[in-house]
Amino acid sequence: MTLVNACRHILGGAFIASLVGTTALPALAAENLTIFDWSGYEDPAFHPSYTAKHGDEPDFSFFGDEEEAFQKLRSGFKADLAHPCSQSVAKWREAGLIEPLDTSKLTYWNDIDPAIAAMKGLVTTPDGKAWLLPFEWGNTVLTYRTDTVKEDEVKSLKAFADPKFKDRVSIGDNVDDAYALASLAIGVKDWTTMTDEQFKQASDFLREVHKNVRLYWTDNTDLSQAIASGEVDLAWAWNETATTLQADGVPAAIKKDTTEGLSTWVCGYVRLKGAQAPVDEQYDYLNSISDPAITSYMVESWGYGHANARGMAQVDQKILADKGYADVSKFLANTLFQSPMPIELRQRMIAEFEKIKSGY
Repeated sequence: MTLVNACRHILGGAFIASLVGTTALPALAAENLTIFDWSGYEDPAFHPSYTAKHGDEPDFSFFGDEEEAFQKLRSGFKADLAHPCSQSVAKWREAGLIEPLDTSKLTYWNDIDPAIAAMKGLVTTPDGKAWLLPFEWGNTVLTYRTDTVKEDEVKSLKAFADPKFKDRVSIGDNVDDAYALASLAIGVKDWTTMTDEQFKQASDFLREVHKNVRLYWTDNTDLSQAIASGEVDLAWAWNETATTLQADGVPAAIKKDTTEGLSTWVCGYVRLKGAQAPVDEQYDYLNSISDPAITSYMVESWGYGHANARGMAQVDQKILADKGYADVSKFLANTLFQSPMPIELRQRMIAEFEKIKSGY
């Protein structure tokens, strides 16, 4: 078992169990830095300088997807920092859930990859305020077992709806990734321009996929276990899934060159309004996860790109090439970028996806 998976079992499980059955939790003591995050990112190897300075780990609470996180925060859940992705930052900002960053306190601010820093409305807004400290970037991509699925069978994303894969498929219980898959499958690479007819086509595709779904995964541990056990052969998954499976000796691979392409996203950390931990401690954590010293670990062990361009430049070029990060422009080719979409469209997707998962 890899370190990533071990951390998830030992740390993630305990914290997730503590959250079961709750909706809005009370704030923790002011001296505890609390991170609202995806399961697995509590990995100590992501923030070693923070731990070295403070002598202990921060507290973590987890969410399964960003809509869940958004609703919990709106219901009064309190934390200091959170980890949204590109499609949600504007929504969180407009809802008044986050506050600007003080870039003078961010040691590696000027090392952010220029292509990421330039993304419209993501890292900064036209008024010059900074809202997101980018952390990782990667894909949601077709992932499969190479011993049970032939590469010729997965040349197209339409494979997810092929009856031959009935009860052998897994996609995320995540509306953004689901509709990224569906949008690509019907030929849409900019979901912000999706028409009503295209929305219907995408939803109909997900209904066909639903017939094949063995499970809707919520974190990499569940998905990896399902693939490793042979329960699932074909998945719409993040880069880390194949990376951790391969490290565990499971015959798995990703297929980035499907006919329709793949989905790309950027995630990072924001300061939540009402944060109670000392400000300097919050920035210590942000500086720790931005440190180029962790870049190689992120690329090699998780399969993600680090937003620190200086750190990426220091990674062995062969490793970068193997992981697909040697050329950022090529990385972004033939991709649907999970950019912020109109709120009305997102709400339609959320409602429709719930119907689809229920068999309607």
